[in-house]
Amino acid sequence: MRTIEDIYRTLSEDFTERSGTQLVSGGDMSLRLWAVAGEIYTLEAQARFVTRQCFPQTAIGEYLDMHAQIRGLARGEAKKAAGKLRFYLDEARRTDTRIAAGVRCMSADESQFVSTAAGVIPAGALWCDVRAEAVEAGARGNAAAGEICFMLLPPAGISGVKNVAAFTGGCDAEDDEALRGRVVGSYRTLPNGANAAYYETRVMQCAGIAAVTVQPKRRGLGTVDICFSTEAGLPSAAEVAAVRGVLESEREICVDIAVAAPEPVRVNVSAAVTVKDGRSFEEVRPRVQEAVRGCFGGRMLGRGVYRARLLSAIMGVDGVENCALTAPAADVAAGATQLPELGALEIRQAV
Repeated sequence: MRTIEDIYRTLSEDFTERSGTQLVSGGDMSLRLWAVAGEIYTLEAQARFVTRQCFPQTAIGEYLDMHAQIRGLARGEAKKAAGKLRFYLDEARRTDTRIAAGVRCMSADESQFVSTAAGVIPAGALWCDVRAEAVEAGARGNAAAGEICFMLLPPAGISGVKNVAAFTGGCDAEDDEALRGRVVGSYRTLPNGANAAYYETRVMQCAGIAAVTVQPKRRGLGTVDICFSTEAGLPSAAEVAAVRGVLESEREICVDIAVAAPEPVRVNVSAAVTVKDGRSFEEVRPRVQEAVRGCFGGRMLGRGVYRARLLSAIMGVDGVENCALTAPAADVAAGATQLPELGALEIRQAV
């Protein structure tokens, strides 16, 4: 793209050639030409921007969303992680201890969570579990067991909090590159109501779907087996039933459709990290954990977990000097109906 200087130089040369008068730097005509050059530059920039938005290969943001809508697709939305918080008493009481909903808690990386239901610690008991979710949607809300251990404003009498099990299901909104790949891919293999592309496209049009695999004739002629995952990972029974209902209402005559959730493949990750001088391990560790969690999710359906990708994600974290990955010991393969899931996650400081 031409710069303002390029445009001004062209205008100046044309003016000199046509008028036979040399421009005076800083003169009235020179300033006028400079203003015209600025307007032309703005118009050219706008024209280039509009041209890029006309095609899904280069469109961004809301313009890419419009291309997706034309193809019956929608950007995957961010979702909040959910789980349970366990509230503790120092000692058992003779009466029930009630905990109102809305208690805000926090993990070491300052991610916040809030209880979504009221809880009661019965008389004689020391704890109770309460449903909760991340305050903000996104993958950052996923937390391993034991990571949530602070209360911003503790309820009366409550001495501690902890998530005994992991908070899961949080995912970031689908980025432009992922959505662009789906939009462009929808043009490459056109669905005709009977081929695998039709079923894949139709399932991906359902809300929250991250990936889908279609296996025609797996159980014989006239059968179609479909496996899908959501942005949060494994779909619930209700989500499987909803997708099955959509396909059953639109299927061809004499086609037997089977819809199922993928088989989870748990992958434990263990790594020893060396931090750079001037950085603390406590500061870097949560970021490394987040980077590792980003290597998993619903979009991993049918895709293997490669040690190189895990190492690259960890080494890309600001503050990491070096990393020794001890688990998994080798690349983990995944079949078309398998979904790798993050199991135990151990990030320790290298000795």
